[in-house]
Amino acid sequence: MVRIRVLVVDDHRIFAESLAAALAAEPDVDVSAAGSGPAALRSLERAAAEGRRYDVLLVDADLGCALPGIRPAAPVQEVGEDGLVDGISLVTGVRSAHPHIRIVVLAEKDDPRRAALALQAGASGWVAKDCSLSRLLTVIRGVLREETHLPPALLTGVLRELTAARKHRTESERLVEALTPREREVLRCMVAGLGRKAVAERLFLSPHTVRTHMQNVLGKLGVHSTLAAVALARRAGVGPVDLAGDVVERGGQLA
Repeated sequence: MVRIRVLVVDDHRIFAESLAAALAAEPDVDVSAAGSGPAALRSLERAAAEGRRYDVLLVDADLGCALPGIRPAAPVQEVGEDGLVDGISLVTGVRSAHPHIRIVVLAEKDDPRRAALALQAGASGWVAKDCSLSRLLTVIRGVLREETHLPPALLTGVLRELTAARKHRTESERLVEALTPREREVLRCMVAGLGRKAVAERLFLSPHTVRTHMQNVLGKLGVHSTLAAVALARRAGVGPVDLAGDVVERGGQLA
């Protein structure tokens, strides 16, 4: 019998333990639980190192959120050991580091916007926490067959959100494409969180020149702050500069 390895990630201990116990009663399911995002990431790394990778993650949509429904801005890898990683951010981190794992988000309530965010982050399903065990098992087995599972009542709203997101992404991409190569490098440094002095040192420019480039970036993107520029850049798929490697060659080709 092929066994399915499941990791339940929820900071409500009673719920996590109850769900894990219910799933463990199934003859083809091995299940463990983690109480925070960082704990889940450690469990995944440990299991991978031991050659017993998990197949499915069941993640609480409101994991680590002081205010349910609010998505932290920080990427999962930048969050500390305090467990303040929400479910959707965790999906992004897990899918990046463990692309083979299928992820199902467990939610207290239906929310088309957050369900769309979860799918965009790489989740394969969104189900209510109070769904039946048989329904949850159907979803678990379905996502392993590359199926995507959503409550029927959410389909219209999720499609609307995904369509709007594509429109925003297309507009953001158009704005980013209007930047010069040097301005795009500066933008990538901004996405990485580098300040003006650090950008100047990295690109072999004066702080004054970097300030001019940053002002040009904001103007061309039509925003008024670095945070807004970074948000737009992320929507356009612009990632941070690689802080471990060289950005550009010394010289004026990209100026």
